[in-house]
Amino acid sequence: MGRLPADLPVGVLAPEAVRLGLRAGDKLDALRQSGAVLAAVGAVDPAYVDAMLAREELVSTFMGEGVAIPHGTNEAKALVHRTALGFLQFPDGVDWGDGATVRVCIPIAAAGGEHLALLSALAGVLVDPEKAQALRSASSADDVLAILASAADDDADDGEGAEEGLTPQATRGES
Repeated sequence: MGRLPADLPVGVLAPEAVRLGLRAGDKLDALRQSGAVLAAVGAVDPAYVDAMLAREELVSTFMGEGVAIPHGTNEAKALVHRTALGFLQFPDGVDWGDGATVRVCIPIAAAGGEHLALLSALAGVLVDPEKAQALRSASSADDVLAILASAADDDADDGEGAEEGLTPQATRGES
């Protein structure tokens, strides 16, 4: 995972935004739950959920390795109060369409232009199937935070830039 840019606020992923062992009836339910977590931690207006659904209609936020990174449209930035991430684990999986099954959603709310850096940093975890598996099977918020932190540390040791690991699928339609 690429290291999160230094200018991002501390606590972008707070322990209270980590939800494990969830169930979702379908992709729309998982997206609504993802948006609700961001709203619950005060990062977004509840109307941001609609922007996440609209983004998903434009392009799938499925990133591979059982992970989706839902986020709102550019037009919804006014609904973002602060930059934040969530982490929702669906052990039984959610049908994301086109044969994809999602077991982890990492919703993003970006107040400024940080969304591409966040997408890049998060997408990088997918290059390591072991870390992606560890996230899918994490049993505590501390485990999730440690896995993500160790992935950032690994990339810092490797000298990888923040732009590596960015997938076109995740950013299509972004400006």
